[in-house]
Amino acid sequence: MQSESQIPIAAASKRRFAVSLAVFYSAVFAVSGTHLPFFPVWLKAIGIDAAWIGLINALPAITRFTTLPQVTAFAEKRQAIRGAMMVSVLATAIGFTAVGLQQQPLALFLIYALTCVMWTPTMPLTDAYALRGVARYGIDYGPVRLWGSAAFAAGSLACGYLVDVIAPRDLIWVIVAWAVVAVAASLQLQPLDDVRRRSVEARADTALLRDAGFWAVIVSAALIQGSHVAYYTFSAINWQLHGLSGLTIAGLWTLGVIAEIVVFALSPRISLHPSTLMAIGGVTAGVRWIVTANEPPLALLAIAQLGHGFSFGMTILGTMNLLVQRVPSHQIARGQGYYAACNGLLGAATSIASGAIYARIGDGLYYVMAAMAGAGAILIWSARRRLKAQPHSEASGG
Repeated sequence: MQSESQIPIAAASKRRFAVSLAVFYSAVFAVSGTHLPFFPVWLKAIGIDAAWIGLINALPAITRFTTLPQVTAFAEKRQAIRGAMMVSVLATAIGFTAVGLQQQPLALFLIYALTCVMWTPTMPLTDAYALRGVARYGIDYGPVRLWGSAAFAAGSLACGYLVDVIAPRDLIWVIVAWAVVAVAASLQLQPLDDVRRRSVEARADTALLRDAGFWAVIVSAALIQGSHVAYYTFSAINWQLHGLSGLTIAGLWTLGVIAEIVVFALSPRISLHPSTLMAIGGVTAGVRWIVTANEPPLALLAIAQLGHGFSFGMTILGTMNLLVQRVPSHQIARGQGYYAACNGLLGAATSIASGAIYARIGDGLYYVMAAMAGAGAILIWSARRRLKAQPHSEASGG
């Protein structure tokens, strides 16, 4: 049977899909580029203490393993992935607006929790939409995805500049502004042909959950990506305590994202097996966190930040390629939901624990993160033969 990527597609349609997806990735990642490094700074500015910051920042991860899988499965069942993406970003813009009007920890926690219920499915849904487009149009994931990373860097730099210009209490409105841009970008997303289910719906979940290779991929990815929690949550606060300006902090984040962009841009030329890419990502993350834990001088810290291209970029490239191999196109949103749920479960536990650990040992938290990354690298390396020997095929039905 002719594969989806072999179906003749007009060049104009392919280009429209790639451009609209790149713009949407850019808008969504601009939200993350302002939110990840500076939302904790905003929380601190309005008087939220470290324990509450750790708890509040765990909410996105909690929703990833509680409500997110239901949202992605529902969208896939209804053949409404694109529509779900549009609703998700609209609810996100409204939710962050409501968050910005709060200052009491409990009220902020509750409203942010509701916002995360709608916000966290955005990226898994977008990746599912993108991977279906990869199969449909035969495009490379990395070169399209890099525009999201570029927007993340731009959003982070812009917000870093604003930290030194506006009151930190106003940073939330920068996040809201980018969320509104994401809503506008969602209106340009191109419809995709339905991918009809080739297996009985009742068997869809169990087929994936019985696949040991699938579990190895998502657990390894969760460990390696989860090791970034301390960096995402406390790096800006910690670097501020060490006397770095907001613009310098944003510059350090941007260095990491630039390295990530380079990896994505070069991804079509990378011939290593995806499991090897993930193992490299895990080892690099471990080294990166050990260096960061030792309060290195700025020059060495900058070099460590360049490791983000490997610790994050190679890990996600390996993960996505393995998911394409092992998950049928008609179940890709479901697979992304399980992947996000696994990330969320481990990420939530790590985020909650990181607040208490950071309060006790400060930069020593990064040693814990290094151990997590190492465990992920060991797991995916031990599973490499299974992943190489038993790739998924559409003919198998999952």
